[in-house]
Amino acid sequence: MRSLVLGGAGFIGLHLTRRLLADGHEVTVVDDFSRGRHDEELALVQQHERVHVVSADLTDPRSLDEVGHGHDHVYLLAAVVGVRNVERDPSRVIRVNTLSALNVLDWLHPGQRVFFASTSEVYAGGVAAGVVPVPTGEDVPVLVEDVGAPRFAYAISKLLGEAAFLHGATARGASAVIGRFHNVYGPRMGADHVIPEMLLRARDGEDPLTVWGAEQYRAFCFVDDAVEAVIRLMAAPGAAGRVVHIGDDTAETNIADLAKLVLRTTGATPDVVPAPAPTGSVARRCPDLSLLRELTGFEPETSLEEGVRRTWEWYAGWQR
Repeated sequence: MRSLVLGGAGFIGLHLTRRLLADGHEVTVVDDFSRGRHDEELALVQQHERVHVVSADLTDPRSLDEVGHGHDHVYLLAAVVGVRNVERDPSRVIRVNTLSALNVLDWLHPGQRVFFASTSEVYAGGVAAGVVPVPTGEDVPVLVEDVGAPRFAYAISKLLGEAAFLHGATARGASAVIGRFHNVYGPRMGADHVIPEMLLRARDGEDPLTVWGAEQYRAFCFVDDAVEAVIRLMAAPGAAGRVVHIGDDTAETNIADLAKLVLRTTGATPDVVPAPAPTGSVARRCPDLSLLRELTGFEPETSLEEGVRRTWEWYAGWQR
């Protein structure tokens, strides 16, 4: 099978590319390399005999001309992500994520199956307002509390992408699967997300260790499990035209307890100081994975303790 991974130099994109290669597929990786790093792991993937690499900016409608057609599966993971990036430049988030999605949609050909990477942030406003239950299924209403709030820019861009692919793929004779990722973590995800960020601060000797949002709850999903869910959804006939949550509902934890796990894993012994949660973050996030299980039989395999340990093994020697 021939697969196209858009955003293949990024966090989930590189893990997905390696999995597809391990499964015997030919893979074309497209990225603008603005976030994906030219590190050793990326270089090894680029040198693989079944990998073709294209440097392209998906906001340019001509960017996919070099890619060509004939790909069975298309994975759209390219996007501006991360709370700090979103709050720093929300207009860029909307522009890049929206144009990329619409340009890829216009490029699709009949018979292709496309995976669009969305996010649990699309329904965060409803959780914060108390009208959406947790654990959360796919059928809840979405709510934007303040369209002008920078943090909502990412969710709005992803909601537009969801609607575009749900309506537009079929019109082009293709099929689309929308996967809403929930707190995916693991090696090589940068330094701005809670688990690697906390691991690095513990490694670097921060004392006392500040824990923002210590009273909040999250259900973290190790990246290998998230990739397994994506692979299964793309193979499941019943997933076409569906929005499906991807995460790990067995690994919900209080952030204060996560900090304790991080300190046990790293061997650091600082004092811990709780601090208020970042503005706009929900008190609890956990997916209801009933639909994912029904469609694919998926069950997460990596415990939070194992996942944090494997993430720490990568970050222990990483330099920012």
